[in-house]
Amino acid sequence: MLSTSSKMPIRLVAVLLAGCAFCAAQELKSSAAGPNSDSAPAATAAKPASATEFKDRSPRYRIEAGDSFDVSFDLSPEFNQTVSVQPDGFVTLRGVGDLKVAGETVPELTQTLKLAYSKILNDPLISVVLKEFEKPYFVADGQVGKPGKYEMHGQTTLTQAIAIAGGFQSSAKHSQVLLFRRVDDQWTEAKLIDVKKMQKTGNLREDPFLHPGDMVFVPKSTLSKIDHYIPNLSMGAYIPLAIP
Repeated sequence: MLSTSSKMPIRLVAVLLAGCAFCAAQELKSSAAGPNSDSAPAATAAKPASATEFKDRSPRYRIEAGDSFDVSFDLSPEFNQTVSVQPDGFVTLRGVGDLKVAGETVPELTQTLKLAYSKILNDPLISVVLKEFEKPYFVADGQVGKPGKYEMHGQTTLTQAIAIAGGFQSSAKHSQVLLFRRVDDQWTEAKLIDVKKMQKTGNLREDPFLHPGDMVFVPKSTLSKIDHYIPNLSMGAYIPLAIP
């Protein structure tokens, strides 16, 4: 399996972690204040519904720039064509001109094409088949053997993804693995997973399946942040160890 060396910027991870911590603090504050508190509705309203829980979704693939697909007309084969999505998200279609299709699923794209061609055809029967598209992938970053971007072949769990990325480094904090999942253009969900506990108990029921585009981030343990060598001058601050 091939990987790239592109890594998730640490600054972005820090921002996402800060956001998660803020949301958790707001929830605790709201719970402590009680249902009749004036501050409780405000805290609830500040959070989008999609960010309240790390949900297990099965999203459909959405068309992106660079994708290509075949468009077939059952009753009007003269309009059959293969089109590519331009960098701006538009395609140029025979008979109807330019349409923006980036971000649509295949069913949504089919409806968009039917609506566009209904202006020149009577109740067109259209089928769309993706030809070239970005293959499903996940990103592994942090304290793993080989950080990078990996293609997904079939269903892949979190622990499997870590193994594919070379496993944990000795400096990894197994108990605080972060799984980031993009919700939309503005929000990304994050879930903290105790892989150490799962491995210790042998219970992998909480081992989540990854979705295309997920990112796994393994932070450093506290001990790994301590320097291997301490300057001799600092040793004078310690009390001498009494040896019997």
